[in-house]
Amino acid sequence: MADDNKTTRAKHLPEHGPMTDDGREILLSVKNVDITFGKGDTAVKAVKNASFDIYKGETFSLVGESGSGKTTIGRAVIRINNCAAGEIDYKGVRISGDIPRSLDKEVIRNVQMVFQDPAASLNERATVDYIVSEGLYNFHLYEDEADRVKKVENIINEVGLLPEHLTRYPHEFSGGQRQRIGLARAMVMEPELVIADEPISALDVSIRAQVLNLMKKFQEERDVTYLFIAHDLSIVRFISDRIAVIYKGDIVEIATAEELFDYPLHPYTKSLISAIPIPDPLLEKNKVLFKYDPSVHDYSEDKPELVYIGHDHYIFGNKKEIEAYKEIREKNEPIKSVTILTPEEAEKLAADGNANVTDEELLAGDEEFLEAPVHDTGSFWLALLSFLLPPIGIIAAILFRKHNYIRNYKKCKAGAIGGLAVFFALILLLILLILIVQR
Repeated sequence: MADDNKTTRAKHLPEHGPMTDDGREILLSVKNVDITFGKGDTAVKAVKNASFDIYKGETFSLVGESGSGKTTIGRAVIRINNCAAGEIDYKGVRISGDIPRSLDKEVIRNVQMVFQDPAASLNERATVDYIVSEGLYNFHLYEDEADRVKKVENIINEVGLLPEHLTRYPHEFSGGQRQRIGLARAMVMEPELVIADEPISALDVSIRAQVLNLMKKFQEERDVTYLFIAHDLSIVRFISDRIAVIYKGDIVEIATAEELFDYPLHPYTKSLISAIPIPDPLLEKNKVLFKYDPSVHDYSEDKPELVYIGHDHYIFGNKKEIEAYKEIREKNEPIKSVTILTPEEAEKLAADGNANVTDEELLAGDEEFLEAPVHDTGSFWLALLSFLLPPIGIIAAILFRKHNYIRNYKKCKAGAIGGLAVFFALILLLILLILIVQR
C-alpha cells in the first residue's frame, strides 16, 4: 500500500504518481476508507476500512456478491459517495472530501466511468453525437467544430459503430450497442483511469467478449487503467492483473489473478471460486459447492485486519488466522477449491440425502426440486384427470413417485384423493336417497 506520508494537497494533479520500490506507478490509492449511509441509529456502514492501490496500466478487479460494497467504492472514487473516514488519493493527491475546484475538474477529466445499465446511463432525449460530445463541450477539448466532429467520429468507429449512428437516439440501439456508446463517451475524454461498474452483466453472452476485447484494445493503445467491478470471478480471471475480493464491506483478499486462483486462502474467496459454473454438464452436476460460513471467525477479542503475507498477497484475518494462512501459503501447494464427485459418489450422496424424505415433506410448501426431470411440470391437467378417474390417478402417482417426478406425483395424488372423496360422498348421498324413498 502507498505510504500515507507521501500524500500531498494540491490544486492540480502532477504528471506522475508516487512510485513503489519495484518501479510501479501508483495511480489510485484507497486508504482506510469507511463509507456510511444514513445517520444515528439507522446508519449503515457499507464499506469498512478499505485499502488498496491501483498501478498505472493495470486492470484491478473488485469482486463480490450483490450488496458487498464494490460499486459504493467505485462511486466514491468519482466523488459521488463521500468517505466517512480515510481518504482516496489520485497520483498522490487527495481527491476525497473538499478539494479545490481546479483539482475537481481535473479528476472529472481524468477519471471516467462506464455504468452497468447502458440504457439508464444514457440520456434518451439526446442524440449519440451530443452524448459522446458532452465531455468535449464541458472541458472544451477540441480546437474547432471540425476537430470535435473528427474526434467523435473516430471514437465511434473505434467502438464498432458507424458515423450515421450519431444522429440516432439511445432507444434505437441494442444493449450491446448502447454499452459501446457509453464506452465511447468515456474514452473520448482520453482518461487515465476508467471505472467499469459491471459493464457486461446486462449484455448477452455473445456480446460480452466483444466489449471486453474493446476495453483491452483501449488499454493497450492508450495505456488506460481499469478499476473493473464485477461479481463473476470467471470473467475477471482472464482480464485482471490483480483482484480484490470484498465481503459485506470488508476487503478480505487481494492478490494477482494467478495467485488468487492457485492459492485462495480466505474461505469466502474459495466459495466464490467453487460457484464458477463448469461448461461440462456432467461435471457441473457432480460438483460440490463450498459454502462460506462467517461464524467460523471469532473476532470478539482479536480484531481482524488486512495483512501482507508475501507473494503480492494480502489477506484479512486476526493474528491466529494470519499465521494459519501464512503456513498454508508457504507450502507452495495449490489449493483445491472445487471438488468433483465420481458418479458413484454422487449417487450415494443423493441416496443418503433422500433416504428419510417423507410424503408429508414432499407435499409441504412450494420447494424447488433442482434435479427434477424436464417434464416434471406438475400440470393442472394431471390433477383433473386423476380427479375424474381416481384409480388411474393413483397408478400414475405411484409411477411418478417411483421415477422422481415429484411435482406430477403431487398433482396426481391430490387429484385422486379429491376424486375419491367426491365419489364416496356421492355414494353416501345415493344410499340416503334410497333409504328415504323406501320409507
